[in-house]
Amino acid sequence: MSRSHRSRLGVALAGLVVSAAALTACAGGSGEPAASGSSDSAGLGDITLQLSWILNEEFAGEYFADSKGYYEEAGLGKVQLIPGPSTGVAELLSGTTDIAINDAVSAGTAVSTEGAPIKIIGATLQKNPFTILSLADGGNILKPADMIGKRIGVQDSNRALFSALLAANDIDPSQVDIVPVQYDPAPLTNGEVDGFTAYLTNEAITVEMAGFKTANLPLAENGLPFVAETFSVTDDTLKNRRDMLKAFLVAEIRGWTDALADPDEGARLAKDVYGKDLDLDPAKTIAGLLATNALITTDETAENGLFTISDALQKQTIASLAGAGITLEASDLFDMSLLDEVYKENPDLIAYAG
Repeated sequence: MSRSHRSRLGVALAGLVVSAAALTACAGGSGEPAASGSSDSAGLGDITLQLSWILNEEFAGEYFADSKGYYEEAGLGKVQLIPGPSTGVAELLSGTTDIAINDAVSAGTAVSTEGAPIKIIGATLQKNPFTILSLADGGNILKPADMIGKRIGVQDSNRALFSALLAANDIDPSQVDIVPVQYDPAPLTNGEVDGFTAYLTNEAITVEMAGFKTANLPLAENGLPFVAETFSVTDDTLKNRRDMLKAFLVAEIRGWTDALADPDEGARLAKDVYGKDLDLDPAKTIAGLLATNALITTDETAENGLFTISDALQKQTIASLAGAGITLEASDLFDMSLLDEVYKENPDLIAYAG
């Protein structure tokens, strides 16, 4: 299955945010949206969480939080996980979801181009998963300069993202042969292109599992560091439901602490429980979760806790967005006050590594 995250990010980068009124309230998907607790048992009320993608291993932390009762223990009522694909922007603005898992580009574009009253209150992925994927015995692209003179497969929706990568590394577009592709990496494996815009957590694994030795140029390490799998809420929710959001973050931290500690169980929950109708490949599921986990933890999260976005990373994210034509101040997009309070009140949660 192709990775629609790339499409969503590319569309956001191009500034094509569709108004909430034109979008459906929530995206359908395979699997069973999960629920935790009961609507009449928790004072903080029910919440709806819009996921960015299908019910695969990407949301292992949410599965732990749900299945182990962390949402309920935090004081929440029923927590409904709504599968995507979706940026969550429309759902937030229409009031059909309370919290959306999306990315800094989608949220930033909505804020910049539409004045959307949205804030990011935390980020699961400290590093975005984009990469220029190549074959080790082919393009072997390991540094930005290696793209010069090469054929790089770029999806239409990712042209702005790729242009930002070139600009960040002082490469003139005329120095690269940009080849239009879709999301299937076949053009890379059959030699039509030397490099391919992909995800470290998806196509890079698919191609390697097919028997090819791969090389990667992670965008996060080559001029475009921005956070992903972010928790976004409206300004109104941030102002008026702070206790609910803090309870949610506590449960999420506990869930992702478990997912990091026990990826095998996270993969099982994705494959056999939450995404049981998706026929997920067992080997790719665990590989995808391990690759995802590697993007979650950094020296900064070890010091400050999961989901925190340091001032430096906020500035780097804003600079990355600026390269794609999205102009914002960090304060326009980020509000870390909730996590600050959560960790001040629950300092034991910082030590997610045990």
